[in-house]
Amino acid sequence: MDSQRKGIWLGVGAYVVWGVTPLFWNLVEAPALEVLGHRILWAFPILLVVLALRRRLGGVRRVYASPRTRLLAALSGVLIAVNWGVYIWAVTNDHIVEASLGYFINPLVSVALGVVVLKEHLRPAQRLAVIVATVGVAGMTAMLGVLPWVSLALAFSFGFYGLLKKNAAAAPALEGLLGEVTALLVPAVLYLALAGGDTFVTSVPIALWVLAAGVLTVVPLWMFGAAAQRIPLSTIGLLQYLAPTLQFGIGVIVYGESIAGAQIFGFTLVWIALVVFARDQAMIARRLRMAT
Repeated sequence: MDSQRKGIWLGVGAYVVWGVTPLFWNLVEAPALEVLGHRILWAFPILLVVLALRRRLGGVRRVYASPRTRLLAALSGVLIAVNWGVYIWAVTNDHIVEASLGYFINPLVSVALGVVVLKEHLRPAQRLAVIVATVGVAGMTAMLGVLPWVSLALAFSFGFYGLLKKNAAAAPALEGLLGEVTALLVPAVLYLALAGGDTFVTSVPIALWVLAAGVLTVVPLWMFGAAAQRIPLSTIGLLQYLAPTLQFGIGVIVYGESIAGAQIFGFTLVWIALVVFARDQAMIARRLRMAT
């Protein structure tokens, strides 16, 4: 199997795993914050093992020699904890469809943050996509009379997380996740100890699932990193829609979540925006291939 084909399969694998996680989190019959605490706790030793196997553990101290890198890891840790916590709560409280919307609009939020914070310039198609998606979310909010806070929290927490990753001082993917988990480790352990998070010790099946949460955190991220090294970023950008598509399908088909007319309106405009965005990305990638 050539490198590019392997990269595509690794990317598909990562997004499929992320897409079917609602099935996993609904099998862990524990409070969302307790699951989040265990996810952080058990991701830590798994990351140490992965980095050791890849012979990169010895370089972690050097990666975090800069105070700026340590600060970025701490801030990124807070953002990813918010993202994980909201997502776990959403999928275990019948808000899977709303969660999927957050990941559908996340790429467009990232584009908007690039313009506002990094002063990047939008192409006309990108500008149109952002406007259409904004109208979709705003219209859905007006019709429902309730702010889709789950979608917005997921989209913006991951959007700002990605923004921090663009910083030149940010650590590489695996080392970065280790730094983020390390920054969250003490609060997670304190919460589990003080809040009486005893699900782990009173139910063996749930304990095994909670332990697996650490694997579920690390493995798809490793697959994503390996894919990013082998295939163009534009291909990664298109593959990322696999995850929210699967989440949406699971929410509607498996868990029978209903969709109101306002949600249909919002999703339709967001999907139109993503088609415009994806088509623009594909055209740019084609031009770059022709130029080389």
